[in-house]
This record gives sequence, structure tokens and C-alpha cells, in this order.
Amino acid sequence: MSGIPHDHYEPKSNAGKYMHRRLPIIGLIYDTIMIPTPKNLNWMWIWGIVLVFCLVLQIVTGIVLAMHYTADVNMAFASVEHIMRNVNGGHMLRYLHQNGAMLFFLAVYLHMARSMYYGSYKTPREITWIIGMLIYLLMMATAFMGYVLPWGQMSFWGATVITGLFGAVPGIGDMLQAWILGGPAVDNAALTRFFSLHYLLPFVILGLVIVHVWAFHTTGNNNPTGVEVRRGSKEEAEKDTLPFWPYFVMKDLFALAVILALFWALVAFMPNFLGHTDNYIEADPLVTPPEIVPEWYFLPFYAILRAFTSDVWIVIAVNWLSFGIIDATFFGVLAMFGAIFVWALMPWLDTSSVRSGRYRPMFKMFFWVFIVNFVVLTWVGAMPAEGIYTTISLIGTTYWFAYFLVILPWLGLSEKATTPPATIEEDFNESIRQQMERSGKTSSGPEPERVPAE
Repeated sequence: MSGIPHDHYEPKSNAGKYMHRRLPIIGLIYDTIMIPTPKNLNWMWIWGIVLVFCLVLQIVTGIVLAMHYTADVNMAFASVEHIMRNVNGGHMLRYLHQNGAMLFFLAVYLHMARSMYYGSYKTPREITWIIGMLIYLLMMATAFMGYVLPWGQMSFWGATVITGLFGAVPGIGDMLQAWILGGPAVDNAALTRFFSLHYLLPFVILGLVIVHVWAFHTTGNNNPTGVEVRRGSKEEAEKDTLPFWPYFVMKDLFALAVILALFWALVAFMPNFLGHTDNYIEADPLVTPPEIVPEWYFLPFYAILRAFTSDVWIVIAVNWLSFGIIDATFFGVLAMFGAIFVWALMPWLDTSSVRSGRYRPMFKMFFWVFIVNFVVLTWVGAMPAEGIYTTISLIGTTYWFAYFLVILPWLGLSEKATTPPATIEEDFNESIRQQMERSGKTSSGPEPERVPAE
């Protein structure tokens, strides 16, 4: 599966050989779990297994919840209450599904931040990055449609606001919005199709996840140094790698156990901590909530959407140049989707020849400002779109686009990066040496090679 030289599955028994020639499923599993993995991976490489767990959790709990849910505007809210009150374990299933989505997005944001810092999007992993961005977009669509299903006040008005954005598209907006909703407003047709797609899309995500894993198994895994595994011979590759099983599987399972302990504490003791109380009020088209706030994982892009008001100079200029076609609302929609689009273009916008941010001093500074900016946009997205909050949103949005379109290309031309180690083995041995110094020990023999770095 991987381009790194390693031992492949060889069946010993006649039955094994018979099966392997006709359906090599055991060989596929063996090559997957025994794939040579860079032995200097740190703890930021644990989020893959958390994401796989979240996807399985969402599919399993979603299937059971769908057995009891009724996709009808007159019965949807009551069916959710029925799940909570009457179905055995229904409240726990719903809270697992609801908070599982939040853990899913937290893990995917940390997974993407790690990829950004260590340059996992760079050659030859550009396609892997694009597949990951497609998964992220489908996650956003699935989560949005799932948020509508409880048919509470936030569900209804959130759907009204978000689908109303499509109505801002010049010329075809009304037709596009009606096509998405199945009618002129958020009603039974919209709820039915959102339920259908919310049920279907996780299986599409599962298919893309399989392709995503296949992609990085083909190119090999990135690592904190950004240095590729030596591929000249099996002996050289073994100096840089360890089998995924048992070393990294055990490490990932330990990390997953810790994260699940915190997750179960949240589900058991404060399952509605990150939710909105208005969503426990049945949807009423005649009563608008004081504030319409999406789930936290949408807030950075919600802040970008609202940053461009009609008095912002760039909106005024674009509105004048387009003869009034692009107004503030449509400009905000373009900015929101554009923010995700430039994120997806990172492999081509980052012109640096050094892959890992560990060896790029200027990149580190701008990267951490980007992370802080992401958190600030998340906070501002939950605030009213007025006063100082609009100004902060505009500043944060400006930095978002500047980071991808200006800073990354400029750093590749002007930054003086330090030299990465020649091999992964060299970095691993240096890590072991530093650990031994911190523990007060000294090395008197060859460096150990079969213990993964922390």
C-alpha cells in the first residue's frame, strides 16, 4: 500500500493462500496496520483515531435515533421529546450524538492545525489535503442539517438565516433558495430533505475518509521534521520507521481513552453546556429569538459573514463597480465561502521549500497569530453584530485572508529557515538524548530505536 519498502502479508496455510488469491482482505488489513510509520510522531498525531471514533459514533447513534424520529414539522419536536423521555436510553443516545458532533469538530480543527503547522499539505500530499477539505465541507453541511432536525427555535431560525443567504445570489437567488428548501420558506419539505441528506452524507464522509486514509498510506505519513522516510531499501526505511501496530495503535488508544473520559464527563454531567436553551422551545415562525446563534464550530465563518456591512469601504467599492449587483449580504456570503476556499489552496499558496513549521521562525509567529485570530472570530461570532464586535470581526477577517493570500506566499520568498535534520532517525535519536538528559540519565550505548518518541 505504501511506497515505503516493508514486509507484506504472506499467508502460510493452504486455506490462507486460497483466500489471499481470491479476496486479499487479510493482506489489506495487515498492510494497513503494519504500515511503516515515522517513529518521531508526537502527540498531535492522535486526532486521526479520535475522528474515526467520532464518525462511527455519529453513524451508529444516528441510525438508532432515526428509528424514532419523525420528519414532519407538526411532530418533529415531539418525536425528539419522545426520544428523550420514553425510548430506553434515548436521552443518552441523543446527548452522545449531539456532543459527539462537537467533539468531531474540535478534533478536526486540531487535526487541521497540526497539518498546517507541520506542512502536511505540501508535496506529495496536496490531494490528501483537498480530500480532507471536502470531508470538512460535508461535515459542515451534515451538522447544519442535523441542527435543523430538533425543530426548536434555534433550529428553525438558524435554517431560515443560513438558507436565506442563497437568496442573496444575484439573478438566481430566489430560485436557488426555493430549490434548496423545496418551497418558498423553511417548512415541511425543507425538514424532510434535510433529514434525508443528514442521514445520507455521513456515509459519503465515510467513503471519503477511506480514500483519505488510502491517500496518505500511499504517500507515507508526514512527521514533525517534514523529512521524508528513506526509501532506498527496507533496511534504511526501518531506521526511520516503526510498524503502526503495536507502537502507534497503543499510543492512539491511550490518548483516545483520556479524551473519552472527558467526553463522557461532559455527556453525563453537563450535556447542554455548549447548546442553546432556545432550542428547547418548539419552532414558532411568528416569534423571532433575540439572537440567532449557530453552533460554536460555525462561529468563525459566521463572524466573517457578518463582518462586511454596507458602510465598509470595500463593500461600497465592489457594489459601485458591480453596478449594485453585489451588495453587503452577497459580499458577506462570498467572503464566508472564500475563507474556506483559500484555506483549501494552502498547498499552492505556501511557497516555502521547508515543510515543517518547526524550522520556520517567522512562520511560527504568523501561525500562532492565525490560531488566536480563529479563537477571536469564534468568540465574536457569538456576539451581537454591532459596535466593537463588527470592527473586531472585520480585523479578524482581514488577517484570515492576508494570512493565506499575502503572508504565506511572502514567507516562502523572504524567510530564512533553519536546516531540518538529515533523517528522521537523527531527529528521533536527538529526542531520546534530550529526554534522558531531562531525566538525569546519560547514554552509554547505542540509541534505542524501538520506542516511539513522545
